[in-house]
Amino acid sequence: MDEDESLRLYGLHPVGTDLDEVRELLRGQTERERRSHGAGDTELMKLCCVQLFNAGVIDDVLLIWSAKTASMDAACSIDVQLLCGQGLTETKAYLSRLRTPEAEAARQRLLQSEEAGDFEGFRVEEYSAQYTDYYE
Repeated sequence: MDEDESLRLYGLHPVGTDLDEVRELLRGQTERERRSHGAGDTELMKLCCVQLFNAGVIDDVLLIWSAKTASMDAACSIDVQLLCGQGLTETKAYLSRLRTPEAEAARQRLLQSEEAGDFEGFRVEEYSAQYTDYYE
């Protein structure tokens, strides 16, 4: 599946079992990218992350983080803001509660990005709207 097909099948706001399919698609592409740089479709990975961001399910944060950290290309493709479908404050709190190395790495990246000004004026609805414009 490519980016166009995923967008056609699931749209930017998937729900129900479509979300499960998006998660599986992202896991598969992330595994490919981790195994061999360039083997995963980072544009498709980005779209999956946007779709999960739009769903706003907090449990997807580490899945998105895993995709973002799969390679340098994925890190550049997948914006750190996509971790925050529930909002920045909520995401940082969630990651703090998990107390795992992966969650702490993601939280630290959010803190660094926040200090750098990457979250100035960040609002979930506005960020989602930017991606709607991007994919239209």
